[in-house]
Amino acid sequence: MAINKNHEFEELDGVKCAIVEKNVNPARVEFLKKLLEYNQFTVVVVPSPPPKAAAAPVLSETEAEQTALPIIPAETFTVGVSDSTFNPINAIFGRLLHTPDGHVVTLSYWQQKELVSHDEIPYFE
Repeated sequence: MAINKNHEFEELDGVKCAIVEKNVNPARVEFLKKLLEYNQFTVVVVPSPPPKAAAAPVLSETEAEQTALPIIPAETFTVGVSDSTFNPINAIFGRLLHTPDGHVVTLSYWQQKELVSHDEIPYFE
């Protein structure tokens, strides 16, 4: 059990892991996996369990005919690292992670808002 929501850990594929992110799409998994493996972390990725859903309401025949096809949720994953002391927030703001091109990982780079990490710009001015 985590002390707070910023440092979660659980067992993924039989390995106790610090959770990096949950419910991640495949493109984000690839980004995180490359970045974390470059920084010497062992990454564990498992499919996320399906979301808990309430029972579907009973529809009349006319409502059932008018409804569109059911929405199929996209496949999502849980990403973790085997280092149970890893905390993504501390790693980003502590400037502990580096990109393959030698820059420090910034929050915008981590969130994939920027393609290049501009680590020369301070977080707060």
